[in-house]
Amino acid sequence: MDAKSYNDGLTDLRQLRDEIRPLERQLKKLQTARDKKIAELGTYEKAKADRLATSAGLSVIDVVALAPHLGPQAPASGPTNDDLSTPETVTQAITEPVGTTPDLGTPLVSAEASDAEAQHERPSPGPATAEQVPTTPAAQTAKEMPARELPSIPAGSEGDRWFRQEPNLVSKPPNFKQAVRQMAFLDTATGVLVWSGGTARLELGRASVAEILTAVYATVPPTIERIYVTGGDPWHRDAGRYDFLKDAVSAWLNAPLPEGWQVESSRGKDRQAGHLVHPRNPVGRWQRGTDQHTEIRSVGEWFDPQGAPPEIIRQAFVELWKALHEKWRDVVLMGSPSQTGRDLWTRTIPERGRWAEGYPVLSQELRGLLHATAGQGRTELITPPRVPEQVPAWYELDRTFAYARHCSISPTGVPRRMTTTAIASLSDKEKGDLLYAPSHWQVRVTIPQEWEHVGLLPAPAPGERSWHYPYEPGRTFTTWAGGAEINMALRNPIMPWKVEFLDGLVWEKNQRPLQEWSTKLKSVWNHLLRWSTSHGDESMRWAFRLAARAVRSILLYGIGTFAQRPKMTTGSVELNADGSTPEIPDGARLTGITDTHVTWQRDGGFARDPYAHPEWAAAVWSAARAALLSTHQSVVIGQDDKTGDVKVGKGVPAGALHLPAGSVLAFRTDAIYTTGRPDWPYSGQPGDYLLKGALDWEQNTPTSDEEFYTLQKLGRQNLEAEAL
Repeated sequence: MDAKSYNDGLTDLRQLRDEIRPLERQLKKLQTARDKKIAELGTYEKAKADRLATSAGLSVIDVVALAPHLGPQAPASGPTNDDLSTPETVTQAITEPVGTTPDLGTPLVSAEASDAEAQHERPSPGPATAEQVPTTPAAQTAKEMPARELPSIPAGSEGDRWFRQEPNLVSKPPNFKQAVRQMAFLDTATGVLVWSGGTARLELGRASVAEILTAVYATVPPTIERIYVTGGDPWHRDAGRYDFLKDAVSAWLNAPLPEGWQVESSRGKDRQAGHLVHPRNPVGRWQRGTDQHTEIRSVGEWFDPQGAPPEIIRQAFVELWKALHEKWRDVVLMGSPSQTGRDLWTRTIPERGRWAEGYPVLSQELRGLLHATAGQGRTELITPPRVPEQVPAWYELDRTFAYARHCSISPTGVPRRMTTTAIASLSDKEKGDLLYAPSHWQVRVTIPQEWEHVGLLPAPAPGERSWHYPYEPGRTFTTWAGGAEINMALRNPIMPWKVEFLDGLVWEKNQRPLQEWSTKLKSVWNHLLRWSTSHGDESMRWAFRLAARAVRSILLYGIGTFAQRPKMTTGSVELNADGSTPEIPDGARLTGITDTHVTWQRDGGFARDPYAHPEWAAAVWSAARAALLSTHQSVVIGQDDKTGDVKVGKGVPAGALHLPAGSVLAFRTDAIYTTGRPDWPYSGQPGDYLLKGALDWEQNTPTSDEEFYTLQKLGRQNLEAEAL
């Protein structure tokens, strides 16, 4: 194709765009009319969700979203949360005062904006992906859901009783070694299977569960207990038949099994049996008889394989284990990076000193409060009219291994409660010191009238688990935020925001429960990165790069496990013979439906988990969001002669607030998307901003997730092409 043909094609494309737009408007009107009709028919006392779904051409899930009383009611026992799968991003708390000590106790008189009260009882699970965000009426309805207020600590002695340790529950070092489970690696697209005993090519047909189990165990010994799928994503083969990827995954997991196989029910003391229905990285668990057990998992839990063959992926796991073994002599790679991360952390719990008896677990009330008020990564798409409809360029700046930068000091033990009255009784110095201790605050915030940049503090938004970032000058809202973010709001490089402290949790300074764990992981990461560029064999360099990404996942998802979600039970039942929805357990809610099965989920509340520390996860997430706004790039100042790790110091300021107002287009947890290409030198250390994508010409500003991810992909491809 020549330049003229390309330009002519663009003209044709614009004409098609103009023809499509009125049709899209007409389609939206028809969908709105259909949804109103469903809601109207749903008021009939004998209305059934399945019959309405068939008539409307929708799934039962969509109909229940429009007429909630037609489906099972969600339990009223408290908030729930999805699997933690957030990309990393973290930030240091500000350690140098800027300007005068802020006023921590001045009441504000501005009224709260009504939409600022859009508060919900769940934290954000991180950036949604195209697989998780349906474009159905159900999704449109979710955006219009009324908000709920975030919880507060009860006044007086009732609230004071929350500030205690959960009785007889502490984090202690384990007195056992994890069992080793043999692994195999299978590319279901090519049929290549690799394990410790060799390599084979299998005939898998359509790669159903039955075909995989039959072919794999005709080739490998039954001692193989974990099969990692490295390519092919067989659970998505029939995705076109379903409205939601979860439905396709559920259908794949629940398909007929070979004779003698069944869904795993339990394994000794391991009660984590059954399937995990996840849209991208599901886990299926089966058993044959009483002695043979197996899992089929996605290697995507650990890293993006980026087309690597099974041989290289297996080598990446070998190098990962070898590097971790240098720091933890009893290391065992478990099924997921989150399980591995927490197990490694438990082996750093001190056996001497103040915490020799174990780290105390907070009361269920405080854990529930943190669960409901401590969101995760910042996900925001900034659209016109806040930014122009066309922008001169598009750049992606991503923080490297960011969470590792923010694990040095963590909230430990039972916090003090700091009410407005308690704060008012402190001296100015004591007030200032509060902001340098780990803390979590309920605050009323007023944005300056002269403010022109992005929002600084999260506020609950309409919809489940949603948070947004108010930015409008003069607006007042009430929310919860971590000490790192409050520091940022009061001491940001542009102008201070006004903050009134309503209530808070404050921990003592200088406790370091995560430091040894994170320091070891950073050292392992540095080791693997060095070999990923210096090894003489290209295939080994590839394996080392993947292993380094796995270390990132171990730390990232390991931190997520501390957050302790409420215990969720999932299950599936077959549809009735007439296609109607079967009975599901009391208190359960529908989560998916296929041609043959309905999947459900039930909230079991908080378990007595001895490793539940949502205060640690909340502190890292808060620091991450603050560093997205302002931090410092690292400068290499030397090298440790013993470990080979580099020594770093502070470099130039970096972050969204160091970019021009109006130039930021989006945030995705640890990444900023902007129209300007900042000159931030990159040293490759945790928390540094790396230019990851670039389009150096005019672009239409993305107004949807789909358009955003398209530009993200193009920007990364273009930068890779420039580097060749």
